[in-house]
Amino acid sequence: MAATALEVSGLCAGYGPTRILEDISFSVPAGGRLAVLGRNGMGKTTLLATLAGQTRYLGGSAKLDGAELTRLEGSERARAGLGYVPQHRAIFKSLTVEENLFVGLKSRPRSAIEEAYALFPRLRERRNNPGGKLSGGEQQMLTTARAILGQPSLLLLDEPLEGLAPVICEELMAAFTSLAQTRAMTIVLVEQRLKAALDFAETVLILERGRAAWWGTPADLAADPETVNRLLGVGH
Repeated sequence: MAATALEVSGLCAGYGPTRILEDISFSVPAGGRLAVLGRNGMGKTTLLATLAGQTRYLGGSAKLDGAELTRLEGSERARAGLGYVPQHRAIFKSLTVEENLFVGLKSRPRSAIEEAYALFPRLRERRNNPGGKLSGGEQQMLTTARAILGQPSLLLLDEPLEGLAPVICEELMAAFTSLAQTRAMTIVLVEQRLKAALDFAETVLILERGRAAWWGTPADLAADPETVNRLLGVGH
């Protein structure tokens, strides 16, 4: 049986005086793939931001490889093995693609940048282009590649497919699947595109008003259209 990589118990968090997450509990095995689903405004982004240390912690526990995250600053969580790709594409627009990637290497040798190019060949083709001149999809690839170069044991992906062309979505999901299949990285994916999320995930967590409303396998959810309509909305 795989060891538990991420264990969340009774987690509560929010922004300022506003409480958004209430008593969230779940676990993901090492090398596992979890999709976090839900309608807009139900707490999905807040959950990832809380794990990354960017919200107001109000209670509960979140452990990465047995170490308590809630006591750590954001930079300390990164050193502990947490990689976070936020919804907005956080790149240095004035730096080239390669310069952006160098930032993600941390203490690794410069030759390790080839891992990013192997995963996203488009970035190799644009290695000397400024980040601000890339398309939205290429910026998403760059943000993701930079996080991966730090060799996180846990990768949090917040709606990486938002607003992207289908061909770019396919390339990104293929890269995420390739990473996951190595079992060297646990991945938590927040995504609105239901089919892409279910094709990728091993388990699914659905949030409703900041609480865990459903937990199961993609097959269980696909076989339960009433739950899909009730918790995710007609049209999925």
